[in-house]
Amino acid sequence: MRFGILTAPMQVGYDEILRVWREADTVPEIEHAWLFDHLMPIGGDPDGPIFEGWTLLSALAAQTSRLRIGLLVTSNRFRPPAVLAKIATTVDIVSGGRLDFGIGAGSRPSHPLARREYDAHGLPYHSQEDAVAALAEACTVIRRLWTSPEPFDFEGEHVRLTGAFGNPQPVQSPHPPIMIGGRASATLRVVAEHANLWNIPGGGDIADLAARSRLLDKYCAEIGRDPAEITRSIFLPVDYERPETTRAKIAEAADAGFGHFVLGLGNPYPEGVAQWVADELIRR
Repeated sequence: MRFGILTAPMQVGYDEILRVWREADTVPEIEHAWLFDHLMPIGGDPDGPIFEGWTLLSALAAQTSRLRIGLLVTSNRFRPPAVLAKIATTVDIVSGGRLDFGIGAGSRPSHPLARREYDAHGLPYHSQEDAVAALAEACTVIRRLWTSPEPFDFEGEHVRLTGAFGNPQPVQSPHPPIMIGGRASATLRVVAEHANLWNIPGGGDIADLAARSRLLDKYCAEIGRDPAEITRSIFLPVDYERPETTRAKIAEAADAGFGHFVLGLGNPYPEGVAQWVADELIRR
């Protein structure tokens, strides 16, 4: 079982996030730390402050030395895949090879607080079917940019590149681990083909989450991949007032086959919150 934390970079200052990450970097029980990828708040004051995920992640990479780091998860709708590959490579190098590359199809059109950030930033917003197909092509292109020894062309339905080449390449070989987030059946097919880790939000019906995991097993079998190659990751919000509730959710998820835990920390962050997580949620 591997534990990490997530600090949502909204309604909070950089100094507060940096304090938590620096502390977590000294707590061995916490192995990884995450931000999310939104451009406008999806909770609290809709006009409140929020940081861009990848630039903040690069800053935190330079301020930590041990934690594995990532975004849970990057919206493939926000950045062209070849540009995203370059961004991720830069962060992997800055961190000394500690990046876990999180990516997903992007928020669903039915989520109004997420939808507005696309309109506000002039970003296209297509159907979910279109977004999942684009995600599959993006994963293919990004992996090639991380590993190809020479320039290449790519002609897909959603991505078209001429003379694409990644130099430098990431520190990690053959490339940073790919985490894909999502629960839709179409997304799970992309997970089966491309991911090293799969993440799904928890806190609800564990039977439903376990069923999603079994469906992923099925899709892996269909393409001849060992399902055990894909680490099952779950996001769980932390209840500071009732840690026993969070511990129970961790135990429930572990029994369902999840071994990678991302614990969501609410803001304001208590002093010593990283050590508290280790003492109250991980060791017990």
